[in-house]
Amino acid sequence: MINIFTRRRIVQDPSLSKFLFSDTRMAVVWLAVRLYVGYAWVEAGLHKIQDPAWVDTGLALKGFWLNVTKIPAAPAKPSITYDWYRGILQFLLDNDVYTWFGKVIAFGETAIGIALIVGAFVGVAAATGAFLNMNFLLAGSASTNPVLLILAILLVLAWKTAGFIGLDNILLPLLGTPWRGEDKSRRARVIVPRRRHTDAVA
Repeated sequence: MINIFTRRRIVQDPSLSKFLFSDTRMAVVWLAVRLYVGYAWVEAGLHKIQDPAWVDTGLALKGFWLNVTKIPAAPAKPSITYDWYRGILQFLLDNDVYTWFGKVIAFGETAIGIALIVGAFVGVAAATGAFLNMNFLLAGSASTNPVLLILAILLVLAWKTAGFIGLDNILLPLLGTPWRGEDKSRRARVIVPRRRHTDAVA
């Protein structure tokens, strides 16, 4: 029986997947997605930065956490479905984390948006944005989060080419992720040793 955990195999991506997420011809499409998602994050972040209740006192974040952690009387349903997530937010409330975490959210959202717009480390920025979208959804806030989450996942999948029209065209090659075709001269060659034939001695 072949051990599937020790036998090495490389599963090739289908042609459609390669075209969507690895072909630089799709960079124009990903640029449009980046600009849309990036603008949404910049707009949300700057709105919070200009609000003292977010960056000075954190009371805006406190109010949001207090509102979503409330458990209403039946038959009304709470904003948060999962008790473990409610417990996390309650812990943050009890320890006054909102006093400084409001700044993190405000400037973090702005940084994500700027990175997406200029195309710098698009995969990391999109993954961070998706994490924030997921937290807002867990807290019961839908708004634009479902759409932004889906677009962020697509940008993560296309991280190699999503920032091709942007700073990633410079940054990723510096980190060892160049956009170049397969170098046929570097293909590994399989050398099969010749079988030696010996004459039988009478």
